[in-house]
Amino acid sequence: MNAFYYRRNELYAESVLVSRLAERYGTPLYVYSRRHIQAQYRALAGAMAEVRPLICYSVKANTNAAVIRTLAAEGAGADVVSGGELFRALRAGVPVSKIVFAGVGKTGEEIEYGLRRGILFFTVESEPEIRRIAACAERLGRTARIAARVNPDVDPATHAHITTGEKENKFGVALQDVRGLCRLAARLPGIEIAGIHMHIGSQILSAAPFAEALRRTRELCAELKRAYPSFRYLDIGGGIGIDYRPGQKPLLPETYARQVAPALKKLGISVVLEPGRFLVGNAGLLVCRVQHVKHSPHKTFIVVDAAMNDLIRPLLYEAYHEVLAVRRGRRAIRADLVGPICESGDFLALDRDLPAAREGDLLAMRSAGAYGFAMASTYNSRPLAAEVMVDGRKSFLVRRRQTWRDLVRDEVIGN
Repeated sequence: MNAFYYRRNELYAESVLVSRLAERYGTPLYVYSRRHIQAQYRALAGAMAEVRPLICYSVKANTNAAVIRTLAAEGAGADVVSGGELFRALRAGVPVSKIVFAGVGKTGEEIEYGLRRGILFFTVESEPEIRRIAACAERLGRTARIAARVNPDVDPATHAHITTGEKENKFGVALQDVRGLCRLAARLPGIEIAGIHMHIGSQILSAAPFAEALRRTRELCAELKRAYPSFRYLDIGGGIGIDYRPGQKPLLPETYARQVAPALKKLGISVVLEPGRFLVGNAGLLVCRVQHVKHSPHKTFIVVDAAMNDLIRPLLYEAYHEVLAVRRGRRAIRADLVGPICESGDFLALDRDLPAAREGDLLAMRSAGAYGFAMASTYNSRPLAAEVMVDGRKSFLVRRRQTWRDLVRDEVIGN
């Protein structure tokens, strides 16, 4: 569904005027659509129904408790990559039996937290990590379920900063080394081999790389299933791409399912999926207000009150976010959309046809629900934006705007 649309040239979030949200909650403001998140989850679950996957929402995409709870209410688990994300998932109501813990550098403290709470399994990425988990499990008298992360060396045809399944990446273990890793794990105390895991990248718009990764790992999966009675999960990660640009074709759940579900069904084991961006990316807007328009001999700059600290994706990934006028009507102008931070890299859009905005006008960055607020910072001592959830005709604050006092609350002035 498209939760954000125009009616009589006014931008709506579901059934709520975006301009009214900005008036009530201020700007910069993140706005999320609950119904979009629900629709995305149901579409993916429906497309993959023949293998009945456990869909573990990738919490790093958007860590807001209201977002996590919305998905937990749909039946989702959580894919976490830190102790903090595990804490967030549990706090938002995700059953611990549906939580998987990934990441290349888990600390002993984080591992013990996961063991005490009884998560489904840890994804493991190296021999030292397995030994650390085994030591933690033995110390606590617990059993740690693990899934070895396979690096299938597949090119996902996405941005270089979000590829994770090629041999040059820091993630996972080479396909030929997984058997040895599992043999080591089987000899260690407190370890149960629960499955294997793979994740080849993010924002992938073709199902072919997923099918190729599965083709490369299915024989290994069948072999490990025969070798270890506890082996019962194949976690195929996430990475399903969405449309950021007008006219861009997203990877539809049914297209994805046609490529991967038949092979998964033949393996006859439990499937775990870890979507993040697919569920929440197009569920969010970043709303900002124009401070002024600056004209130079060479370029026009639209200066707004949102900045790279609010949305770093354009700088970090050269990412495109469609810019919408909250009140549509004026012609477009060629300009840069920039913020107030003292960095040349503080931009949200470069050399684009943008709404011909004036001081005080509201603009909205589309597709800001994933890796938006979650990657925000307080650089230049700018307080974090507020976040709002919309559900039909209702809206409610899901994170208050940070204040200047909040910025210094944890600081200690020395003697």
